[in-house]
Amino acid sequence: MGELDKQDKRIKQILGRFDMEVSEDSSLKYMDYLKRNIEFPCQLTGIEDFPWEEYYVFGPGSKKEYEKLKKKQPSYKDTFNLVGFENELDENNDILVKVERLSDKKKFILSLADLKSSDGESKNYQLLDDYSVWFVNN
Repeated sequence: MGELDKQDKRIKQILGRFDMEVSEDSSLKYMDYLKRNIEFPCQLTGIEDFPWEEYYVFGPGSKKEYEKLKKKQPSYKDTFNLVGFENELDENNDILVKVERLSDKKKFILSLADLKSSDGESKNYQLLDDYSVWFVNN
């Protein structure tokens, strides 16, 4: 069985009677699963640039302005501690999580599909990777 097939099987086991489509019900079911299975402490980082960063990372935005904004806003290059889960989803049915940036202890609420475990060897890495793959592809 290929790695994608194994991942698909793990996701289907989590969702149970739900189909693979992202919906409020399936995301809430997935959130419940993650709340019960994520191991703390859990350090996270961005998978790719956050939406606000695109203008600076790939566009004409000023590097100086970007560095200034990163002090107030979360960056995909930051490392965060997962503090907990919000009890509601965002407008796309993505799970929202509370995080604290390690460098300055600033707290943010971020979309879980934009994050990954910074420890590629941890149980959390696979849990969060499975979630992100499911969310982005469905």
